[in-house]
Amino acid sequence: MTSDTAQATADPTPTGSVPTDSVRTGDHTVDAATGARNKLVIGLLLVSAFVVILNETIMSVALPSLTRDLGITVTAGQWLTTGFLLTMAVVIPITGFLLQRFNTRPVYITAMSLFSLGTLISATAPGFGMLLVGRIVQATGTAIMMPLLMTTVLTLVPPATRGRTMGNISIVISVAPAIGPTISGIILNFFEWRFMFILVLPIAVAALIVGTIRMKNVTTPRNAPLDVLSVIVSAFAFGGIVYGLSTIGEGHDAAVPAWVPLVVGGVAMVAFVVRQRWLQKKDDALLDLRTFGSRTFTMSTITLGIAMIALFGTLIVLPIYLQNVHGLEPLFTGLLLLPGGLVMGLLSPIVGRLFDRFGPTVLLVPGTILVSAVLWALTLVSETTPIPLVMVAHITLSIGLALIFTPLFTSGLGSLTPKLYSHGSAIIGTVQQVAGAAGTAVFITAMTLATTTAAASGGAGQVESVATGVRAAFLIGAIISLFAIVGAFFVRRPATEPGQAPAPMGH
Repeated sequence: MTSDTAQATADPTPTGSVPTDSVRTGDHTVDAATGARNKLVIGLLLVSAFVVILNETIMSVALPSLTRDLGITVTAGQWLTTGFLLTMAVVIPITGFLLQRFNTRPVYITAMSLFSLGTLISATAPGFGMLLVGRIVQATGTAIMMPLLMTTVLTLVPPATRGRTMGNISIVISVAPAIGPTISGIILNFFEWRFMFILVLPIAVAALIVGTIRMKNVTTPRNAPLDVLSVIVSAFAFGGIVYGLSTIGEGHDAAVPAWVPLVVGGVAMVAFVVRQRWLQKKDDALLDLRTFGSRTFTMSTITLGIAMIALFGTLIVLPIYLQNVHGLEPLFTGLLLLPGGLVMGLLSPIVGRLFDRFGPTVLLVPGTILVSAVLWALTLVSETTPIPLVMVAHITLSIGLALIFTPLFTSGLGSLTPKLYSHGSAIIGTVQQVAGAAGTAVFITAMTLATTTAAASGGAGQVESVATGVRAAFLIGAIISLFAIVGAFFVRRPATEPGQAPAPMGH
């Protein structure tokens, strides 16, 4: 691999000319009006992204209500989450093209319009079919929003203070999914499932209206070509992998065995990589894989994937443990996990400021060790483990994840040249979806196998068998987390400006 510094010097300026009222990457001396505009744009994107990402996990505790009210099976109901993740995995790779070809404002309006329309369809759906359509339309808007937010921040925010803003992005990416089950649990305790969409709809429409009026164009589009074959192959690659992992993770009797989409996805992924490597010679790639020429981007992406596996795996297994072993109601389960999500949100901006001052290593190393330690501790839970102790473990895990996410986003994406920002953002978003599905699959599969084995032995009751399965799931997660600790040592502070060497620690 090439060094980050060598890559940074390869293309010190964005493609295309920059209007006089825009901010040029690499030259962040801006007047007061431009600074105010940038804050407005980033603020709108942060609020909008939080609303759309929240819906990724909001359905997780609604399944019993939906199966009862809509008269569907659990297998069918799982598609409301699987379909959302699948759509995200298919659409996100295309956003690299969208963010190069179109300006900030029309992309934002498109994303929020799709999300609002999907929310409206879901809120008024007469049956399962239309509700699934609504979720897919929602996911299409969600998939566009996160890469748009990251690319815009990278374009507007100077490297010296980028960690602070990335800390706010970490709130969106990590806290929104974490508190989704809590919010849906509270809503379902008082209202029917439709209110999960009815209450979100006015917020989404308000963000769309305000954004339509106030959003400014802050990027410079270029006439980027769209390789249709790459789009088709990427849909089979990322869609096949996420669907296969989700099928394993949900443990339902699918019409197609899980290994079939995984094999199709794997073969398509090889074809996709070969196609992109050929196209990037002409700067025509759908996803430019030269991003991986940066060692820091590569290690940040791998470590981020491991962290997302831990986050989503824990989000799926801990509620099962609390409800099936300790007998808690969904509402109290959600409330028990809320402090961890709030702690993560409160710490993220602080972590961003610490990153700007000290760099990634002093945050990533203790963060990954903390996450691993908690996962190892959770391998000891049983039916007699005090619930407050479980809550403390979740809060501690959230602290560790808060120390991880901001340094990884900032270092990884900041190590790229401006020309590759949109591609890097799309790759990070795709990795999140694949890792989220993998975390669910790995944890649930380990839990199911261990639970079944314990029950078949005849020496354990139902509750004890589930507790055995939960311990097995966290054991797998704990082993995986050790690789994140290793990766933490290889993530470096990106160059302060393109072409400069990375700043030393403590400066």
